[in-house]
Amino acid sequence: MLAGAVVVGMAGLAWAWQANVFRANPAIDFAGPVAGWDAWGNDQGGSRYSPLTQITPENAWALKPAWTYHIGMAKDPPEFSSPTFEATPIIAENRLYVCAGTGKIAAVDPETGKEIWAVQPDSDNYSTYLINCRGVTYARDVKIEEGQLCAGKIFAGTLDGRMLAYDSATGKECPSFGANGVVDIKADMGKRERGDITISSPPVVVGNLVVTNHGVRDNVRTDMPAGTIRAFDVHTGQPVWSWNAVPPGLKTPPAPPAGEKFVRSTPNSWAPMSVDPALNLIYVPMGNAPPDHIAAGRNGLDYYSSAVVALDATTGQVRWHFNTVHKDVWDYDIPSQPVLFDLPTANGTIPALVQATKVGHIFVLDRRTGKPLFPVEERPVPQSELPGEVLSPTQPFPANPAFIVRDPDLTEDDMWGFTPYDKYKCKEAFNSVESKGIFTPPSTKGWIQFPSFMGASNWGSVTVDQKRGILIANTNQVAAIMKLVPNAEIEARTKAGERIMPTKGADYGLSMLPLLSPFGAPCNRPPWGKLMAIDLKAGKVLWNVPLGTTRDQAPFPAWFKIGVPNMGGSIVTGSGLVFIGATSDEYIRAYDIKSGEVVWRARLPAGGQSTPMTYRLKKDGRQYVVIAAGGHKFMGTGLGDSLVAFALPEGS
Repeated sequence: MLAGAVVVGMAGLAWAWQANVFRANPAIDFAGPVAGWDAWGNDQGGSRYSPLTQITPENAWALKPAWTYHIGMAKDPPEFSSPTFEATPIIAENRLYVCAGTGKIAAVDPETGKEIWAVQPDSDNYSTYLINCRGVTYARDVKIEEGQLCAGKIFAGTLDGRMLAYDSATGKECPSFGANGVVDIKADMGKRERGDITISSPPVVVGNLVVTNHGVRDNVRTDMPAGTIRAFDVHTGQPVWSWNAVPPGLKTPPAPPAGEKFVRSTPNSWAPMSVDPALNLIYVPMGNAPPDHIAAGRNGLDYYSSAVVALDATTGQVRWHFNTVHKDVWDYDIPSQPVLFDLPTANGTIPALVQATKVGHIFVLDRRTGKPLFPVEERPVPQSELPGEVLSPTQPFPANPAFIVRDPDLTEDDMWGFTPYDKYKCKEAFNSVESKGIFTPPSTKGWIQFPSFMGASNWGSVTVDQKRGILIANTNQVAAIMKLVPNAEIEARTKAGERIMPTKGADYGLSMLPLLSPFGAPCNRPPWGKLMAIDLKAGKVLWNVPLGTTRDQAPFPAWFKIGVPNMGGSIVTGSGLVFIGATSDEYIRAYDIKSGEVVWRARLPAGGQSTPMTYRLKKDGRQYVVIAAGGHKFMGTGLGDSLVAFALPEGS
């Protein structure tokens, strides 16, 4: 029997087959806490921690599907894009709210999965990469009387650069917000092309403001719209402030083009933001200034690239920033939400922030000042030989190796294969380009980038169990072959079959491919995906285990528990369970936080490239674990539109 658990009925008594033993379903404990899931990361600081205890390491084996909601598939997506359903729902007003890459927004009964309302806004869902929506945001509009239209608002962004507001109870547009519920952030962004500006992450609400960031397309042009952070009045949608990442203190600061409001080609921010209302700060994970892999033409506008920036929530002014990469030319932009927690120290509790990065470096900062709470070292790195390219001579590294969550730099000996043939081909590919370790400079010969453009960490971020002082991180350990292509060679090499992204205005285009064997497996030795726990107080790794199997990526019997590429994030519960999907083998799993042992897993109807959530809303109610199973074309997982809820069996 291939399923992890098969539930059967016997005279009204439920039994389960697990590890070759019959055992009765556990009684459900209703004595524990109740809790919802208020925001994308559960709280405004993105901890992804829930205090719920009904599902435990001892009874998780009995979890089974409770309901499934189908949100709908994208119709005729562009061939170069992956339609994804990777949202994490939220709970507000006893309703579950979720969005899809199609732009559809739905309110669902959290205990039955029955649709309460749904809207499908008109949107140009053109995207260069992902057709996605990671989540929505709820706000209570205090200017509207309870029970009236739009007293509760659901905010969501669109892939064509608009922010929408709907009544939380009915799904009707909010007439007082912008133009009948719509604020177009592109309206004053100057010249742009289709797909240049997208909003895929949920906005944040602080006080009477709703604040959004937006992504800007990579590797397209050097002249791109600004990467502004925008704040609007929650009630009216009127702009209150905007912050454009222009470097401070320039002797000759750039000016916006004639007729435009913002300096162009500044770094953007596309990943979810965090908020500390007590400090009145918004924490912004910054991306890159274009072009992504050449610094020479940026004219200093990459000052805030790959930085965590703390903005005053009232004014939008910078209070502090911390660069995780200097003069980033590797597309190591910050892809994940800054996570806020309180760090106990010998001198008292310090309000802290932990930032995961694509590089595989985890930085723990004082969120009041941006100063590192664990030592950070500037280490020399290789330098560029490209004409006119001057890179930073050093890069920041966590001094404590526990906070470096990538494998050591690759060598030829790390090339791996299922057979001698694919191992040989991997070594051949590795030796065809330059490999000088982390931060190998971009070149026309090509270079090994490890971690790859997917990063060690991506938008799933990390999870912090404040109660236990443990950080949970899922990582990718996959390399890529990157290559700069001179403009004069792009046309001929493209005709010859190379996939090259030309960057208009730059001297080079870019080729970027994962370093894979002829059989499609990563060339570096596994595990290719890991899940790890770090003691935040002691600064040490507690456990580090392979995440996922080769099932769904390899034919039977080649299903190996060796750790696979993953995309999504984890959550932690008060009972000590880590729930995560993310893997390319289309499972959701529960791990015991004490040991890293898998205590439950279940097949999903499609890839679970998302972050789950959990809630229990009534004292006599069940705890649910919910995950979007939408898949990811570029990860090779099955595509779907299912929102699946798991719970312990009723009546047990």
